[in-house]
Amino acid sequence: MNQGGFREHWFLAADDLQLYVRSYGLVRPTPAVPIICLPGLTRNSRDFHELAIFLSSPCGGGHTVFSLDYRGRGNSQRDDDKSHYSIAIETTDVITACTHLGIDRAVFIGTSRGGLILHHLIGVAPGLIAGAVLNDIGPVIEIEGLLAIRDYLNKEPGEPTSWSMAPGYLKELHGADFPILGERDWLQMAKAIYRDEDGVPVPDFDVAIARQLLGLTAETALPDLWQQYDALSRMPLLVIRGEHSRLLSEGTAREMCKRHSGAVAFTARGQGHAPLLHLDGPRQAVSAFVTAITTAAPS
Repeated sequence: MNQGGFREHWFLAADDLQLYVRSYGLVRPTPAVPIICLPGLTRNSRDFHELAIFLSSPCGGGHTVFSLDYRGRGNSQRDDDKSHYSIAIETTDVITACTHLGIDRAVFIGTSRGGLILHHLIGVAPGLIAGAVLNDIGPVIEIEGLLAIRDYLNKEPGEPTSWSMAPGYLKELHGADFPILGERDWLQMAKAIYRDEDGVPVPDFDVAIARQLLGLTAETALPDLWQQYDALSRMPLLVIRGEHSRLLSEGTAREMCKRHSGAVAFTARGQGHAPLLHLDGPRQAVSAFVTAITTAAPS
């Protein structure tokens, strides 16, 4: 284990692209049920660092936690074929990661894009999912929220030009949706989003991923995923919604819980899309949920 409190692993995808995953805590052999964290569209494993440290600690339940970088993000290799930045292929990469790590079942935490991958995973490898946390994502995506993501990911004139500017830049961009965040939180977000290139913070993803959104308009019809959600709702489920989210509506979150009477609902106060799960409130909700599943699982 390195000084960051995690181990690093690399593995090959089905098309031989090199992908990256972090592990926290004691890496136990199966049948222990670990936690696998799946980040948002352009985000990476660093988003879950603080949460994984907590969940792998005695206070958080002492879990084994894995956090992935999808292809084209973080420490994973960029893909020359930009069409491969798709939910279907990223789902296959998640399955390949589980095979590489020797994981037969896991509790998945899916933030935004990660939750959409879970809606796909339930159709192709349902046995992998022991339980799911859907972080500010559901079977209906509000176009307003998606357009906001389109705009800030493709924002001109661009990103901050120094690390000292990065926290303030992010606060200016997202502060209205995240009034609960303090200066330390904005600094942590900057360290998660950007990599360092000669002292300059650079977004840690292939820009082709953000450009996929440029064709969206207010009139774009987004298909719903209720059929996939209904399959997902046959297992333990925690639905987290940011209080100020523009991607997951209150109405959709209510309908999700209506269709799954056993679902646990949690609102991340003072946060928008997508909630930071390591803050007080969300982290306790996640810890209680995953601990209930892992302690009930056979070992």
